Formats: sequence, structure tokens, C-alpha cells
Amino acid sequence: MKTISVRLPEQYIHDIEEAAGQELIDKGTMLRKLIGNGLREYRIKKAFESYSEGRISLWRAAGKAGITYRAALEELKVRNILFRYEKEDLDVDIQWALQEK
Repeated sequence: MKTISVRLPEQYIHDIEEAAGQELIDKGTMLRKLIGNGLREYRIKKAFESYSEGRISLWRAAGKAGITYRAALEELKVRNILFRYEKEDLDVDIQWALQEK
């Protein structure tokens, strides 16, 4: 694990300390948890932006987001994004079905 320094506003420090107290964990652990959650949400957001713009398939969006296809379908609902079924999706589904035999 590496160490980095970052300047944060006093309010952020206060909020982090408060959250760490509520979770009964130290500030470092709380920061790692918050950063991890933020990065996960960022990956999902960017992947679904690309999907909604038609640049990638839902399978690719799920892969980029680090979630399952089923979770990606749920994300579509949560983010109010229309489901598109592209040729690439059909190809992946066919490959999966053939492997299941």
C-alpha cells in the first residue's frame, strides 16, 4: 500500500471523522472505504455514459463497471437508461448458450 498526501477542506475532515466514529473505524480505514466507493461509482457512471451514448454494449459496460450483466440490467433501471440490444449482445448471448451445452 502506498501513502499519498492531499489537502482537504475542514468540513471534509469533520465529516470523515464523524463517519469514522459512526462506523467505529479509524479515519484511514474510513477514507479508503469512501475512496473505494467513490471510484466504484465513478467506473459505473462512466461505463453507463458510454452505453447510453451508444459507444459500447451493455456487456462491455458491465465489464468496465466491474459488475455482472444482471447488475448492469439493474443499473439501467436505477439510472433510467433505456435498454438497447445490439448485435454484439446477441453474439455474446449465442456464445454463452453454446458453451452451456
